Amino acid sequence: MTRAVAPYGAWVSPVSVELMTEAAIGLSGLSVNGQDLYWLEARPSENGRTVLCRRRADGEIADLTPPPFNVGSRVHEYGGGAYAVAADVVVFSERTDGSVWLIEAGCQPRRIETPEGCRYADFEYDLPRRRVLAVREDLRSRPPTDPRAAIVALPLDRDGAETILVEGPDFLTSPRLASGGERLCWIAWDHPGMPWDGTKLFLADVTREGAVDAARVAVGEMPEAIVQPEWSAEGTLHFCSDRTGWWNLYVLRAGKIESLAPVEAEIGGPHWVFRQRYYDFTADARIVAAIVCDGIRTAVLIADGKIAPLGIGQVHDCPRPLGDGLAYIATPPAAPPSVGIRPRVDAGAPIVIRSAAPAVMPEETISQGEPINFASRGGVAHAFWYPPKNRDYEGPSGELPPLVVLSHGGPTSMTTSGFSLGVQWWTSRGFAVVDVNYGGSTGYGRAYRERLYGQWGVVDVADCAAAAMHLVERGLADAARLVIRGGSAGGFTTLAALTSLNLFKAGASFYGVGDLMLLAKDTHKFESRYLDRLIGPLPQARALYDERSPVNHIDRLACPVIFFQGEDDKTVPPNQAQTMVEAMAARGLPVAYYTFAGEGHGFRKAETLRRVLELELDFYGRVFGFTAPGLSERVEIANMPARED
Repeated sequence: MTRAVAPYGAWVSPVSVELMTEAAIGLSGLSVNGQDLYWLEARPSENGRTVLCRRRADGEIADLTPPPFNVGSRVHEYGGGAYAVAADVVVFSERTDGSVWLIEAGCQPRRIETPEGCRYADFEYDLPRRRVLAVREDLRSRPPTDPRAAIVALPLDRDGAETILVEGPDFLTSPRLASGGERLCWIAWDHPGMPWDGTKLFLADVTREGAVDAARVAVGEMPEAIVQPEWSAEGTLHFCSDRTGWWNLYVLRAGKIESLAPVEAEIGGPHWVFRQRYYDFTADARIVAAIVCDGIRTAVLIADGKIAPLGIGQVHDCPRPLGDGLAYIATPPAAPPSVGIRPRVDAGAPIVIRSAAPAVMPEETISQGEPINFASRGGVAHAFWYPPKNRDYEGPSGELPPLVVLSHGGPTSMTTSGFSLGVQWWTSRGFAVVDVNYGGSTGYGRAYRERLYGQWGVVDVADCAAAAMHLVERGLADAARLVIRGGSAGGFTTLAALTSLNLFKAGASFYGVGDLMLLAKDTHKFESRYLDRLIGPLPQARALYDERSPVNHIDRLACPVIFFQGEDDKTVPPNQAQTMVEAMAARGLPVAYYTFAGEGHGFRKAETLRRVLELELDFYGRVFGFTAPGLSERVEIANMPARED
């Protein structure tokens, strides 16, 4: 088959704006209730709302939350754990106003009476007492930036009243009842630590009336990051901890901590959102888990101290036992994510019941991520490399493709090589992409994660630059057309790279940080002391904050930058982007700036996503001299000559 020759960036792609914004959905929050399967769908086509879906054992799939319900939580701003289901009883949080709703069999959603000004997440049923436990953030009596944390009990009956069970620590998560309801565990931590620095696992008795009694620290006297405590059916407490430098699975028996399957890989992860699942119990007393090795998350089976792969490929998180089999969200490298079922735990062909997007890309156009390692400032760093790929096109003879360097958010987070339409949008148009797990990323152990302590804006920048140069030196990318882009913390890395290096020729910041002092003064409680370790405590480290802030080094910028910002962002407020844009404009530097009403930290609406995709692509076309076909909107760039075409 003869391929057409066209400039890199100008190839016609099957990854259309309509596919990205109308047909594609986000899949998360998988849960099992008997033989029924539940999950959340984020739908840009429905104004960005998230819908709770259910699949019955007979295969019938239905939405449980009709419009205008938007399932979600803003506890810690990032939410998660926004619904729970047991015995056909569903409770969920409405993202818009923080209200809590109940759905019982055959009934319409009914609001549970909760105080205004409170948010709820991480629900845990206590059905014998006709109540559900939850983590609550109370914004009523303190400044909105410092809500009080508590574990509360919400009544399932109309005449009940909310009661506080646990309060005191700055942060609380993971209330879990043992079967029988006589013991409760939870996790807590205090400022200035983040949950991946160190947490404590508490145990308490629960009285017949439901009060918490005799609370004590069970695990966590040494600095360790504990996540996902769970009780087995026999009443044994399990949890994940990174006490050895890797998140692994442990059990607490008779006051003693035992490692179930020690491995230099991650069974666990950073607590950004509630109800993250890293393991679960099968009906035959084995454990299924999600394990991250070299940045790739797969499913394994743990039994008798041994770890065996399940052979279902990459997964979003831990599979959930469903009858004799498993349900899971698959994230393969060559197809969109999907909800799938395996008939038996360790055997049987999977059945796909819901896909995140239509399979419109031919195999010959899908670019799969190749893990690469390369030398950098702090040692060996990691990334995934995606070559440009389109069965219908090739670049001009003798030319190398432009390279898009992706810097993920967090920064205490990670990227994987699962299929992403966001990556294929670029590769199918002729861009190369490198998705960097810079020092500070999770998935490679605590030591790698802590490379970023005191070095944010240094190590991450160096690793992104090293990834780009590694590919340039291998002859895989054009040194004259290097782009760096990122959102949130990745936006900071992007701006820090552009103001400290003369390497990149264009940049895109999505709700990124430009002024670290502004961020320290104007952000939400969960992250209000995050910079103490990433930069240093204030006021002692004030000089470092000034030195690392991109806004203070606009004079070093030598390339055009485009900014995208949600007007309702509470995590990185709009003043961050505005300050950077004004400083660039004042110096006569090429800059584009787009804000979006009704959008927060991360874009959800189809119209926003459409505009962002087209504007960013056109922005690179303006900078590198190609015209992307089929765009309905063209970018406006201040301080750049008008478009000649």
